[in-house]
Amino acid sequence: MIRLSILSIAMIAFAAAATAQGPSTLPSALDASLSAGFTPDPYRIRLQTGGGIDASQARGPDCAGFIAEAPDFDLFYNGGSLPLIISVNAEIDTTLVIQAPDGNWHCDDDSGQGLNPSIRFLTPSSGLYGIWIGTYADASREEATLSISELFSE
Repeated sequence: MIRLSILSIAMIAFAAAATAQGPSTLPSALDASLSAGFTPDPYRIRLQTGGGIDASQARGPDCAGFIAEAPDFDLFYNGGSLPLIISVNAEIDTTLVIQAPDGNWHCDDDSGQGLNPSIRFLTPSSGLYGIWIGTYADASREEATLSISELFSE
């Protein structure tokens, strides 16, 4: 009986730890593995933006918008000599938060076309890029297109 209780407590503790979310949690959408010279370029995917977390408080004062707890997209990138450009295209004001393979955070609000964000890595590292797409004004979930390119931003 005591062994069963200890096992039950251990399982509950493991389940609680597994549900704790952070930058290393599984993405809420999808992932992809791309290598330098990938085609088609740009690689595009439709996904949901936003979430209930204020990016400026969670990821730093240079970040804006409302993001989900887990990344919206995980990019496993094998870099080369070309830049890596990650952009968003949406009908609403979106923001972009990226955790690069070196652990550094990169944020943008309106460097793309109109109110869309875009982040350019001139000498991109190989590894995992955790990508969050936020909504600027509120925590609503909206549709957007994530574009990954080595040639141009959208």
